[in-house]
Amino acid sequence: MVADLQFHLILPAALIASASPGPATLAIAGTSMAAGRRAGLALAAGILTGSLAWSSAAALGLGAIMTANVWILEVVRYFGAGYLLFLAFRSARSALRPGAVEAVAVKGDATTLYLKGLALHLTNPKAILFFGSLYSLGVPADADWRTLGAVILAVGLQSVVVFFGYALMFSTPALARGYMRMRRGFEAAFALGFGAAGLKVLTARLQ
Repeated sequence: MVADLQFHLILPAALIASASPGPATLAIAGTSMAAGRRAGLALAAGILTGSLAWSSAAALGLGAIMTANVWILEVVRYFGAGYLLFLAFRSARSALRPGAVEAVAVKGDATTLYLKGLALHLTNPKAILFFGSLYSLGVPADADWRTLGAVILAVGLQSVVVFFGYALMFSTPALARGYMRMRRGFEAAFALGFGAAGLKVLTARLQ
């Protein structure tokens, strides 16, 4: 059964979804540059856990249940959009502030950052819609638990590389120094990115 999986469709689609600029990657990049590698990895771990949760939920068919009860997705959507717009406001405020100030990042100790990363990903209803589409595209309808487990593991390992890779890359001293030199431009880009993501989630028509 595992041989019937369309990994050539599943893995590239999951890679594009996880690695492309979005709330998760922007948060990891900003936090890693501003607060360092440990903070970035803690946030990335929470985001990874949220990704695995949505992936497992879709594999178990919970995506169809949530889609059938649209009010659940609506509640999640508004919480997620509100948080993204809050991050956009913080980044915009930092971008407008002249001088060398502390960079905007998701704040807290390692546990808090992990929980914030988890919340950030769990409050994005697009995630479960993406995973639902992914499983329907590349997984046979009669897949057993071993087949579903193979998909969750493969996509999860790829997400580890992407999210932790972002944290490691953006926490390098050279990139951090470059960030501080071009802080206002970075923060303006983060503000636009978070704002666009928040508005997209807020105005999306979930079907």
